[in-house]
Amino acid sequence: MINLTDSALNAVRNAIATANKPVDGLRIMVEAGGCAGFKYMLGLVDEVDPDDTVIERDGVRVFVDNKSHDYLAGTTIDFVIALEGSGFTFENPNAKNSCSCGKSFG
Repeated sequence: MINLTDSALNAVRNAIATANKPVDGLRIMVEAGGCAGFKYMLGLVDEVDPDDTVIERDGVRVFVDNKSHDYLAGTTIDFVIALEGSGFTFENPNAKNSCSCGKSFG
């Protein structure tokens, strides 16, 4: 299960509300790359893939593909606003290490 904090939910709701086209939810993926081996990818999508796991919380739908699901199980996603920049952060219990940017893990 992936958990989105209230701050992350509000950020996703705001992004959906201001999107230029209809949006069905937020896709979260893990891809090879980044400075620690894997990187998180986020994006608004207009349709669900039949193989996706769908997580819904307070009206926000999150889609996770089968390959990424095991890497993301138990992850908490937050949205932080800070002087050095705003963005999503990931607290992933499956990560053995992570880089300082917070967007990549190994």
